[in-house]
Amino acid sequence: MGRKIYKYDKVLARKFGQKIVQLRKNANFTQEELAFKVNISTSYLSAIERGITDTTISTAKRFAKALNTELAKLFEF
Repeated sequence: MGRKIYKYDKVLARKFGQKIVQLRKNANFTQEELAFKVNISTSYLSAIERGITDTTISTAKRFAKALNTELAKLFEF
């Protein structure tokens, strides 16, 4: 059986992705630079930023560290 995706999951993923884009641009990072710092592929980062996929807590922690912010700030929409 496939994983059931709820409407809220899509909204959360989209808002999280928008926040990552905002913070990445504020930090003057390209997608390639941020992906390297977080140790993920550029295509995965792109999917996160577009809200197509979500990510794990551990990856979110790496985003926070790379963007020099607190983990909770990534979820302030």
